[in-house]
This record gives sequence, structure tokens and C-alpha cells, in this order.
Amino acid sequence: MWFRSYSLEEINSYFAINMTGFLDIKAISITEDALVAEMPVNEKVKQPFGILHGGASVVLAESVGSIASALIIDMDKFAAVGLDINANHLRPVTKGKVFATCKPFHIGKTTHVWDIRIVDERDKLVCVSRLTMAIIKKPQ
Repeated sequence: MWFRSYSLEEINSYFAINMTGFLDIKAISITEDALVAEMPVNEKVKQPFGILHGGASVVLAESVGSIASALIIDMDKFAAVGLDINANHLRPVTKGKVFATCKPFHIGKTTHVWDIRIVDERDKLVCVSRLTMAIIKKPQ
């Protein structure tokens, strides 16, 4: 499904910058139909009650889905931009890491729809998210 073969080092060069870099989000696995990333649960991503902030889970979900869309398209000609995201927060997390697995629901010419499931270190479901990406031509 990917546009070409990507190494984790190359994928993590995308994650290393901007918000994903600040939150220490890293890709840990790429398979033929999924991209998996991790994020530490530390003070950067907690809300005042000491649990993982729902917004941080959404950042993780949108980031892994955005990178997944980018890895499918010819990035010299097209860009993947977020169109819609939703998330259901199911379980609190106070420490450790969370892991986001991103798999496609739909890969079209102009839209990609992703299923992102975030689990904790015990493999307990923390958040489910659906992300729709718009695929646009890059300005010349």
C-alpha cells in the first residue's frame, strides 16, 4: 500500500520535528497495512488531574494517520491534510507509554480514512479515532 519502501529511521525523521518531536512521538513498526507509533505519557501530555490529556491522544492519532497518508502518496506532487477527526477516550493513563496503530478504512485518490486505536502498555484500549485526510495537489 505504501508509495515505496520506508525505513523506521526515515519515518522518524518526519516525527522528529514540530509538535510530534516536542511530544516524543516515534514510529516503532511499519507493516504492509499498518503504521504503529508510541508516545510517552509524561508531564508534556497530561492534563491537570495527572492523566493523559485527550488532546494529546488526538495529536497522536492525527499525527500517525497524517504520516501514513503521506507514505502512500507521491509527496513531490501531493500533500495529505487533515479533513476530519473524531476520538473516543475510553480509559485513563497516568504513566508509561501509549501505542497508536493506524490501519486504513479507505484509500482513495482524494481521501484516505484511517482507523487509529491507541492502547496502553497492558494492551488495554485507551482511545479509538477515525481520521479523514484530504489528498491535494501541491501548489506549483
